[in-house]
Amino acid sequence: MGCQLPADCLNEIFEYLEKDKPALYSCLLVNRLWCEVSVEILWKNIWNFKSYRQKYSQKVASSLLSTFITCLPNDSKEVLYKNEIFISTPTPKQSLFNYVAFCKVLSIIDINEIVYNALKDIPCINLLSVDDRNRLVTNEVTKMFTNQISSLKKLIYYYNYSHKVFSSAYFPGMKELSELCCSSNLPSDFYYQMSQICHNLKSITIEFGYDDHISNELKELISLQNNLKILTLSIYMESWTNIIPSLTKHSNTLTKLRIYYEDDHINYYFLPLSFISLFSNLQEIIFSFTCLTVPDLKDFKNLQHVKFPKLQILKFLYQNPKPKYLMKFIENNGKNLRELYICENNNILNSSIANFCPNLKSLFIIFNDDEIDILKNILISCRYLVSIKIQCGDGYLTEKEVLETIANYSSSNFCELKIYNESCTNHVSSEDLESFLIIWKNRNQKNILRFIIIENDNKYKCLSGNEENKKIIEKYVNLGIIKFEIKLYGEEEEEEENLYFYA
Repeated sequence: MGCQLPADCLNEIFEYLEKDKPALYSCLLVNRLWCEVSVEILWKNIWNFKSYRQKYSQKVASSLLSTFITCLPNDSKEVLYKNEIFISTPTPKQSLFNYVAFCKVLSIIDINEIVYNALKDIPCINLLSVDDRNRLVTNEVTKMFTNQISSLKKLIYYYNYSHKVFSSAYFPGMKELSELCCSSNLPSDFYYQMSQICHNLKSITIEFGYDDHISNELKELISLQNNLKILTLSIYMESWTNIIPSLTKHSNTLTKLRIYYEDDHINYYFLPLSFISLFSNLQEIIFSFTCLTVPDLKDFKNLQHVKFPKLQILKFLYQNPKPKYLMKFIENNGKNLRELYICENNNILNSSIANFCPNLKSLFIIFNDDEIDILKNILISCRYLVSIKIQCGDGYLTEKEVLETIANYSSSNFCELKIYNESCTNHVSSEDLESFLIIWKNRNQKNILRFIIIENDNKYKCLSGNEENKKIIEKYVNLGIIKFEIKLYGEEEEEEENLYFYA
């Protein structure tokens, strides 16, 4: 009889497969022990297989809801039966495992979305309205999760006017909660109950909706945390600033700050940012301003001279402050930066990166078509750089220029190149592509090159659409020189957002 590893050893091994779902799925078929360990890992966060903004397909939603219904306790099944709500299940028998008990993440908004998508084409056969039916199913499923999860790590609860799930925030697993994602317009009694139970939240994400009233109970919940590390603010309103005093109480513990402004109606000119200077231990700052017009961000002027001695990650995902303010900020804080993401092109700002950010490992900036020397200087000066994302096409550098420069000037540590050609013009020829890969093959590289092409549209392929290029890429993939990926524009940004909301 073969030796069988104990469950705790298998769990530690399988944890490494958490992001490799096909490999983890294959473990389900080995034997019952492997199956149980795999199921426990898969169900730890069942919501993370989709992107944050992606809708559940009806097929996926129906499959998940059927599994939920199978796991429901008999009293909840009776409630649905009495209301003539009949949802098919994979098997009439009891489920093999108590899947729900394995969950460490609970997402109320995902349960609501799954129920809606699974039942949207199924008419009601009783006196209940569709909304009432969906609300009833959602409430019973949510009640099952709250009753059976013994140790919850993360709660995602964004308010939806079509249903109200919690009459109380308390359930047994809440005591160990470390992450909360919520909207500011949840009932005040929810935040009051939370403030009585949860004082050890490490991460809080708050979505501020239009004309939301920010309750004192929410402010109290934030104030009472003992060791808050990560704060994410997603803002659709202007009147959120009265929460700032509660935030600044964590000036010594906060290490990551992410601010998302999602609406053109916000007055960016008076956007408060100077309060960030109080968080002297920040290691990561991310701004996302998605307005159509460039914000003035006047208050960033007050941040330009502030020094954050531990800052390693700085990202502006859409719009930037004025270049002169941002350049001064980078001058004061660039030495320790490991990641820099700036998605506007400015010659002087781009030139300053080589001087002020010598320890960068990851970079995204936009180069104009006459700035190839700036890219060379960055590659020469930033010898720890391992990843760069570059936009090519009309008005920008050509793919040929980028490949030649990366091949000749990047360090032996460099191992990831991302190219996005928005206009899908001036793309690299087969000869130039193979020339780049030959040079790369002959370099003394520490790692395989991860080569990622970001396409603007599935219909209009650029570098990867050329049949000869495909053959060349396949050849060097088989030789173990590169790993090649194609992503659609926007996928990568969604994946990054997905990390913040579902990690």
